[in-house]
Amino acid sequence: MPSGEIATAPVVFAALADDTRWDILLRLGRSPASASALARELPVSRQAIAKHLAVLQDVGLVSPERDGREVRFVAVGARLSEAAAQLERIASGWDRRLARIKMRAEAPDRD
Repeated sequence: MPSGEIATAPVVFAALADDTRWDILLRLGRSPASASALARELPVSRQAIAKHLAVLQDVGLVSPERDGREVRFVAVGARLSEAAAQLERIASGWDRRLARIKMRAEAPDRD
């Protein structure tokens, strides 16, 4: 695992663990949106949306884009792909461990 992944994984996963932030990412996956537009679509205040967007931006999951006077946010696909790849590696490691445990549990006693 590249050295940067170890340090960033916990904060990315912590950001993804919040239901509102997850909803924001799902929405931004469809198209860019401003904080005001997100607040109209989600049952959260504009201030709360701004705080959630700041967390997502700090961990690199969203990026702001200026469109005239408005700032729209977009999901950062590469960062999401990194997180998905890390989860896949974790799942694969657990699958191997669980298979070994199962094999040992099902093996006849060697006493």
